[in-house]
This record gives sequence, C-alpha cells and structure tokens, in this order.
Amino acid sequence: MAYQLPTITNIKQENNNKRALRFSQLADRAALIFLIAIVIVYVFFLTLPIISVFLKFDVAQIGLQLQNPGIIKAIELSLYTSLIATCLSIILAIPTGYFLATRKFYGKPAIDTLMDLPLVLPPAVAGIALLYTFAPKGILGPLFNGLGITIPGYTVAVIIAQTFVASPFLIRASKIGFEKQDKTLYNSAIILTGSRLRIFFTISLPLATRAIISGIVMTWARAMGEFGATLMFAGNLPGITQTIPLAIYNMLYSDPTAGLMLSIILISTAFAVIVIVKLLEHKRYEERKC
Repeated sequence: MAYQLPTITNIKQENNNKRALRFSQLADRAALIFLIAIVIVYVFFLTLPIISVFLKFDVAQIGLQLQNPGIIKAIELSLYTSLIATCLSIILAIPTGYFLATRKFYGKPAIDTLMDLPLVLPPAVAGIALLYTFAPKGILGPLFNGLGITIPGYTVAVIIAQTFVASPFLIRASKIGFEKQDKTLYNSAIILTGSRLRIFFTISLPLATRAIISGIVMTWARAMGEFGATLMFAGNLPGITQTIPLAIYNMLYSDPTAGLMLSIILISTAFAVIVIVKLLEHKRYEERKC
C-alpha cells in the first residue's frame, strides 16, 4: 500500500484529539483535587470536635476526677445497667434475629420494620413511648400497680430504656449472621438430624458467632451512651438513674472538668467498640476469601 501524506484535515483532527485529551486530564485532576478537599473538610468536621474534648482536658486531673463520687457512681451505674440490658438483649434479640432470618410468614416485612424503628426513633419520643407503657397511668401501669411495682424513677427504668433502644442492633447483626450461612449446609443437616434445635446450637449459632459478637458489642456501647429515653422515662437521680450521659448533662456547667472526664470515657469506649467490630468484620472477610 502506498504511503499517504497526512492531510490538513487529519492533522487538525489529531490536534483536536490531543487538546481534548489534555482537557480531560486537567478536568480529572481538578475533580480529584476538589474531591480531596471535600474529604479533608469532612474529616476535620467529624474529628475536630472529638479532638477538642481531649485538648480541653487537663491530664493531671485524671487521678483527682477518679475520686469524684459523682463520676464513680455514674460509671458504676452505667456499667451495671448496660450489662443487664445487653444480657436481656441477648436473650430476646438473638432468637428473634434467627426467627426472622430462617422463617417466611405473612407480615414479616412489617415486623422487620418495627424491629428497626427504635434505631431511628428520636430519643425523646422513645422516652415518652415507654412512659405511656410502663408509667402508673400507662397501658401496663395498672398491672404493675397491682403488684406494688413502680418503674419510672428507678434503676429498672434505665435498664428498660437501654434495652429498648440498643437491642435492635443485636437483632440486625444476628439476622445478618444467620442469613449469610450456606443454605445447603442447613438443609443437609435437617435431613441428617431432623432437629432444628440441635442444628441451631451446633451449626447456625457457631457460624453466626462473629456477627453476634459484633452486635453484642454495639448493643452494649449503645446502652452505655443512651441519654434521651433514659432522661424522659427514668429521670436523672444520682446513684439511681443518673448514668454517664446524664451525669455529663448535669456537670456541663456545675463541674465542666468532671463532664469532660466522663465524655472522654464514652469517646474512648466508642472508639474501642468500633475497632473491635472492624476487626471482627475483617476476620469474617478473610474467612470468606479462604
């Protein structure tokens, strides 16, 4: 084939293509710079308020603040109520998550949605809902009155509020853990043993352990940080219903240093929980790859 000299049209087209490529590259770089700027601003927006809490606190005050009776009582009460709320969540949420993950029935989407509702419900609304349920004049109030039991204003109200707002985390986690299991393994086990209860304890539960542990940790952390529903439903009584978030609310102006100390405790707890959950998720991912 004879060699053809490039025409003026071809040269112009080639130049246009080069200019379009350079423009596209410049646009990509500009978009990347803009994206990085957005990420930096957002990271600062989320982290700077948290960092400021640590910067405002005098480390030399730690020993003194740990001798503060108000701080000690709030920590002890929060640990006590959150652990009981977590145990109740384990008893209630794991079987519920298993049932929702393994059964098909009429109205399941509605029940599933209701289980998620406390996660997005405003805390004040959750507190009012609990009051209208368990208060002396609430729906279940006459029943408890007949037994001589009053719930609002007592530690049991804190536990109920924490369980109400935190247990859905465990339902979600356990449901996901059960849903992701190999169905053929489950069906084979049914054929071999015929006992669903035995399969639950020997196959389903062990395989969902990591997801359940993640849910338990998240549930405990959410219970530790519960504020609005506890304030509305249980009150803010030192030593009885005043958990760490409520103590921070009280100490914000009366004793800012103590409030900062408690805030650091909750931030550190939340950070540790996130690290634990991410490690568990990473292990699950590595196991699936293998």
